Amino acid sequence: MGNGWHEWPLVLFTVLGQCVAGGLLVTGFAWMAAKDDKAGQMRIARSMFFLWVLMGVGFIASMMHLGSPLRAFNSLNRVGASALSNEIAAGSLFFAVGGFWWLLTVLNKMPATLSKVWLAISMVLGVLFVLAMTRVYQIDTVPTWHNAYTTWGFFLTMLLGGPVLAALLLRLAGCAFNATRFATISIIALLICIALIILQSAALGDIHSSVQQASALVADYGLLQALRLLLIVLGLGCWICPLVLRKQPHALALLAGFVLVGAGEVIGRGLFYGLHMTVGMAVAG
Repeated sequence: MGNGWHEWPLVLFTVLGQCVAGGLLVTGFAWMAAKDDKAGQMRIARSMFFLWVLMGVGFIASMMHLGSPLRAFNSLNRVGASALSNEIAAGSLFFAVGGFWWLLTVLNKMPATLSKVWLAISMVLGVLFVLAMTRVYQIDTVPTWHNAYTTWGFFLTMLLGGPVLAALLLRLAGCAFNATRFATISIIALLICIALIILQSAALGDIHSSVQQASALVADYGLLQALRLLLIVLGLGCWICPLVLRKQPHALALLAGFVLVGAGEVIGRGLFYGLHMTVGMAVAG
């Protein structure tokens, strides 16, 4: 039993990767909307640098999960046949295509028409990367992971952390965008998250083997979920409360918001890994 923090490299990799994918979606749409403001587009592109920094940190963390980081390329040996290899390939492709778009854009070496198409492809690759992550954990011998809660949870991290991260980057770039629309997406994602926590908590009581009860895998599961939701609510509040008051959030408030939301999702992902259990002799549920 534990809170799953022993899998901290995977916790950081998945949470950061999903936040970056969501952040690229929002900043990408903002970049496209600023098509008549070349200076604004350049400022947005420059601020996107931090997306790729976070993605790099996530990949470095994932390498720490391997027995030997020098063997990281071996994880690509079974692309198409292994969900893990597909995840690494999808993430690497997203990182490479998106990062190369960023580099050519800030160097002003990318034709305008090609740049829009390339960015759109990068955004789609980000979504596919998150989808590939979810497939890694759809293991039929791990009943606590092999369900729709895993898929929903990973995409909700993208919709909770991504928009507030993008709002921070766009604020740093000094660019206006439809913040209310994306804030609404995060609010809806929060409501779905609350509903899923309630439903999954109830479902865990029906999953057990001859020696293990899923609901007993993580000590203080309910308390940690409550703490997770509190951090997410506070984090989104740093962004949404100024919008309700018709004010622009300060960069420091948005930074605090992203850190709080990220911390909440780190707790949630730790709980996810803490719920690992194998079929064993028999599983019901």
